[in-house]
Amino acid sequence: MSRRCVRVLSAVGLAAFLCGVPAVSWAQSSLGTAQSFAALGGSTVTNTGPSVLTGNLGVSPGAAITGFPPGTVTGVTHAANAVALQAQNDVTTQYNALAGAACSADLTGQDLGGQTLTTGVYCFSSSAQLTGTLTLNAQGNAAATFIFKTGSTLTTASGSSVALINGGNPCGVAWQIGSSATLGTTTSFIGNLIALSSITLNTGANIIGRALARNGAVTLDTNNISFAPCGAAVPPVPTLATWAMIALVGLLALAGFATLRRRQSLAG
Repeated sequence: MSRRCVRVLSAVGLAAFLCGVPAVSWAQSSLGTAQSFAALGGSTVTNTGPSVLTGNLGVSPGAAITGFPPGTVTGVTHAANAVALQAQNDVTTQYNALAGAACSADLTGQDLGGQTLTTGVYCFSSSAQLTGTLTLNAQGNAAATFIFKTGSTLTTASGSSVALINGGNPCGVAWQIGSSATLGTTTSFIGNLIALSSITLNTGANIIGRALARNGAVTLDTNNISFAPCGAAVPPVPTLATWAMIALVGLLALAGFATLRRRQSLAG
């Protein structure tokens, strides 16, 4: 084998390594001070029934929070104070960052129900609908990120759900809603729900994540909201395909090295 072939093998190995080992293109969502909030409204937060918020509750620039009790909050309630204002500023920063994300797939006109999606940025030019179950497959990647962007509304039918499988963190699921979001009764939802206007959770709808409304109201009715901690992205767990690519790179490198040593030995 000529030295030229050795160089080609080395180049192929390097290219395979660079292209075959997956990288995390999006860090998991960072919400700044808003991370500690289960629900944050812009104008008001209203509640009916025994809702349970695991985390802080806040509103800004509005000041009205009603329905607690009978609702309960495990964290601190912030109404029109500096903490709520800073949280809203951080929500706006994250909302704008999500809005600027390049779309990897346009799902306009498609119902999210019945679909299984992997990491990506999924866009709707207008409204989005979820009827049934949306499955998010993290493929063993603890830092898998799923971003959904709508031009206007997000609506879920009663009994709908979002399922996160094969690893992943609910904080890696972000919903950037161009106007308002409405979760139907008994919806089981996952992710940080960030709406430009309002968020309404109908009776029995639950979120593992957050309900963050920039300008409008958050309206609750016998709901549970518990957030997942957001932080630095965790390195991805290699899949079988990744390990196969790593093994191929190693074999190519060994073959090139052995050939080079053989030629050097013959030349000596």
